[in-house]
Order: sequence, then C-alpha cells, then structure tokens
Amino acid sequence: MGERSDEFILSMCKRVESKDAGFTLLMNKYKEKIYWHIRRIVVSHHDAQDVLQETFINVYRHIDKFEGKSKLYTWLYRIAVNESIRLLNNKKIDVTSYEEICDYLVNTLRDTSIEGCDSILIKFQEAILKLPEKQRMVFNLRYYEELSYEDISEILNSSVNALKTNYHLAREKVKKYILNN
Repeated sequence: MGERSDEFILSMCKRVESKDAGFTLLMNKYKEKIYWHIRRIVVSHHDAQDVLQETFINVYRHIDKFEGKSKLYTWLYRIAVNESIRLLNNKKIDVTSYEEICDYLVNTLRDTSIEGCDSILIKFQEAILKLPEKQRMVFNLRYYEELSYEDISEILNSSVNALKTNYHLAREKVKKYILNN
C-alpha cells in the first residue's frame, strides 16, 4: 500500500472509530523526519527521543483542533520546534548563558560522534550549534529539510524577509566558522 495523503490521514484522525489507526499512519509517515529535525536541535539521541514522544503526544491530544489553515507537516514541525525549545530552556536552568548551552550542545555532539567521522562534518555541526537559536532553526529547516521560506514562516511564526536574512547570516557564520577553525 502506498503512502497515504495528509487529507486521508487527517480524516481518519478526526473520526473516533479510526483515530488510532489514522494516528499510526501519521506517525509512520512523519516520525523519522521529525526525529532528525529534533535531533539537529537538541543533539542527543536520548533528548530527541523524549522530544519526539512529547511531540506526538501533543499531536494526538490536539489533532481534533487542527483546522487545516496550514499544512499538516508545518503544524507537526511547529510542535516539534516548541517541544525542542522547551527542553533546551529546561536545560538552561542548569546553565547561566546561551554560550553555555551552545557549549553543552557542542560537547554532546563530540561525545556522541561516531569514531572516524569526517572532521569537516563535525565542524559543520559545531558551526550550526554555535548559531543564535533563531538562525539555527531557520538554517536547519531550510538546509536539511529543504522547506520553503513560506513553510518555515508558518513553523516559526516569522516573516519571510526576516527568515531570508536569518538564513543568509547563518550561512555566512557557518562558512566563516569552518574556514577559521
């Protein structure tokens, strides 16, 4: 059986008798993409698993309220971004500055990197982790997910022009970090 459309999945999720089956289809369709998006934000596999679980719990609880004013996947990504930020904010309680949370994420990256992994890839990930939060989110959604600025605008609740500026600045910072480190 081929992949089901979002409309079909939503119609199943909104009917009591097929909500669980529809939700299973939704999870099967999106869990891997959402996981990797979360993982790029929180770095740790364990944290990403926790955030993914919270994301889908929220989706299950609130799928009835989804009105279709945005695309299903942008709604899912928005929930995942919010849950990721919530987790990082909870971790900030243990640190005193944004730089410390960045250092924590970079150290987590180094600790969880596969031995023999290309050092340029590690530098690339470090550069992304050192970006300000908004630039990092925009960079990940545009670079890895290849989303349009319009879709990113829905996910991050920001103007397209601001997102383009953030992406451009992020690209330049990543390039500079890689060349200078």
